[in-house]
Amino acid sequence: MENLQLREKEIFETLKKIKKSNFVVIGGYAVNAYTLPRFSVDCDIVIKDRKELEKIEEALLELGYRKEKNYSDEVPYDGNFERYEKELDKNFKVSMDILIGEILDRQTKVKFSADWIFDNSSLRNLQGKTISEQLKIRIINADALLTMKLISCRQTDIRDIFLLINSIKNKKIVKREVSERYDLKDRLSKALNKINSKQFKDELQGVFGIIDNKVFERNKKMITELGD
Repeated sequence: MENLQLREKEIFETLKKIKKSNFVVIGGYAVNAYTLPRFSVDCDIVIKDRKELEKIEEALLELGYRKEKNYSDEVPYDGNFERYEKELDKNFKVSMDILIGEILDRQTKVKFSADWIFDNSSLRNLQGKTISEQLKIRIINADALLTMKLISCRQTDIRDIFLLINSIKNKKIVKREVSERYDLKDRLSKALNKINSKQFKDELQGVFGIIDNKVFERNKKMITELGD
């Protein structure tokens, strides 16, 4: 089994193990519930309090995870969260990031409460990219996920935004949620500068596979219209 497949299989097995706990999947694995599946290095979940963490931690330790105390600068969060890692092979790990009570974006310092995350979530099928497996689990809704990614607006977020835009249900709500927390015009400008760059489509297809030209232009137009 290839390393990427091994890592994804481990994430799915971990989510099955903690399925009865009260959490919401966000991040890359949440994106997979709405778009062409992409590979994600780790799995991010949100819980309401440390009492819930105790139950999840017990299950993770049984599966061979260890609490990681030294986070890299690549972690997009600040605030109250814990990372658990499991070594699958030499120098090859899988990780679970657990955000407790809120999400605090490292770059913008914007906060999203766990209550907001739970209120904007539902049970959905999670589809693997490298394994033919589905898992029904609580996942953040597309509108809320797009809101979070538009505010964060890292390169990986912009790729996700581009494909998520076709899954949102209420453009006005997304605009309001972003505007209440940050400068919508600034975020859209940053996203569209990247999307309009010469290399963006190639980068997008490198992650998600071939993107039809009509789909590409449609999605670009939909993102632009968020500024109207």
